[in-house]
Amino acid sequence: MNIESTPFLKLVEKIYKCLLSGLTAELFYVRDGQINFYALNFVVPVPATIGELHFTWQSLTRRPLPYILHVDVGKNEDVLHTPTLNISSVGFVPTEPQTWRVDLPCTGTVSAEVPVTISLNVSTGSSSTALLFRRRKVCLKEAPKPAVRVDSVPYAATSADIFYAAAGCAGGALLIAAVAAAACRVRARKLRRARSEEQDGHAFLPDSSCKSAASYTSYRRPTSLPAVAAEERARDLQQRIAELTIQRCRVRLRSVAMEGTFGRVYKGTYADEDGREQEVLVKTASEHASQIQLSLLLQEGCMLYGLRHERVLSVLGVSIEDQTAPFLLYPWSVGCRNLKQFLLACRGVNFGVAANGPPPPPLTTQHVVRMALHALDGLAYLHSQHVLHKDIAARNCIVDENLRVMIADNALSRDLFPGDYHCLGDNENRPIKWLALEALSKKQFSPSADIWALGVLLWELTTLAHQPYAEVDPFEVAAYLRDGYRLQQPANCPDELFAVMAYCWAMSPDDRPTLPQLQIFLRDFHTQLTRFV
Repeated sequence: MNIESTPFLKLVEKIYKCLLSGLTAELFYVRDGQINFYALNFVVPVPATIGELHFTWQSLTRRPLPYILHVDVGKNEDVLHTPTLNISSVGFVPTEPQTWRVDLPCTGTVSAEVPVTISLNVSTGSSSTALLFRRRKVCLKEAPKPAVRVDSVPYAATSADIFYAAAGCAGGALLIAAVAAAACRVRARKLRRARSEEQDGHAFLPDSSCKSAASYTSYRRPTSLPAVAAEERARDLQQRIAELTIQRCRVRLRSVAMEGTFGRVYKGTYADEDGREQEVLVKTASEHASQIQLSLLLQEGCMLYGLRHERVLSVLGVSIEDQTAPFLLYPWSVGCRNLKQFLLACRGVNFGVAANGPPPPPLTTQHVVRMALHALDGLAYLHSQHVLHKDIAARNCIVDENLRVMIADNALSRDLFPGDYHCLGDNENRPIKWLALEALSKKQFSPSADIWALGVLLWELTTLAHQPYAEVDPFEVAAYLRDGYRLQQPANCPDELFAVMAYCWAMSPDDRPTLPQLQIFLRDFHTQLTRFV
């Protein structure tokens, strides 16, 4: 049996089109006579909303090749009905491209995950090839449907019935119209209130002029936020600052790491009460920063306050003194740097005043996957603490000299990375090209929206911080995504890794993977890389 090469066969699965709502990329299992073992060892999840898999094959010889096809789901009859094929289980691979399908119908009575193994054996007489495709089908228990009573004798309507029915319909239509109008007014008020609360509670505060993505000078406070909610948020921020307050005299600034229009990031040290010094990163503002800019810096810097995890960079302390800009201190170590800066340096691009250090070592696929797993672990912890980040990107992560990644807040990010934020006329500078479609068009944020952005972060890792959708105007991004277009597969990016990215960009939030699923996929893939490299 020849398991290293199959020059007589071509086999590809249209997995993205099947699982990802219209994406048309393909995952090759046999191409140019070589078997893609990474793809075969990758266990692909099949969401509950997907009930079929599509494969395309072709015999590269001048004659059809005999095959044997079998689908095994174990003893899970109560979860999954017997899978069916639209082709026979024994036959011949055609000489022209042909697409065949495997149906995986759930029973709807039990919620569970079923391992599915599709085995294919193709022979030429002198040699044969056996391929195994592993899937994990997700089935959900369906809610019981109410019984519907059907009378056995039809009722014959009279003219009077028709008249009264028409009159009733007309009255009902008027009533519905009145209720709908009232509901629209109530919903509009709620939307305005929710939008105002969201803008006040998150880093994206409204920009009244919106002339430059780098400018914060025109941020204004929302006027429609209830006074009680505003006071609660202000008290919460004041309490956090009080608990984090440190003495300015204990902070020593050494060098500027990054600088924007009004914000600066320093490297320095902090001495505790016992005189022990530790390396810190200090975020602050320049002399011409307004009070609104300073308030925004504090609000964003305290976003991850109180969180403790090895993959999350939380604020260490805050120093506020009269007539001076606040200092936000973060634990730091020698060799750490902003992840986007690091990736640009790997590509030979200098960014900022701190980009003159030695060039980083070249990144391998193993490095990229391991760094992505670090970001996954950090985001999983945030979600476990009921925290939505809403701005996952390389610019909001740090990496140390051992390529360990931590997720940070987005304080000063708009100022330090103005090219990553855009205003679409809605008085907000937002990371347009990192946002999920529902977050971009409807401002609906959820864990699934963070997962979409995590897919873009993974794309940044594989492209060394290229700009996503560089050829697409920010005003056209929403329509671009709505039409089913996504980021292209980067050069030298394995199919399995791009499958994970594309899975994160499913149109419906319910079709995107969960963080535990992504962790399983990437860990399995990293194991395969370690085994064969």
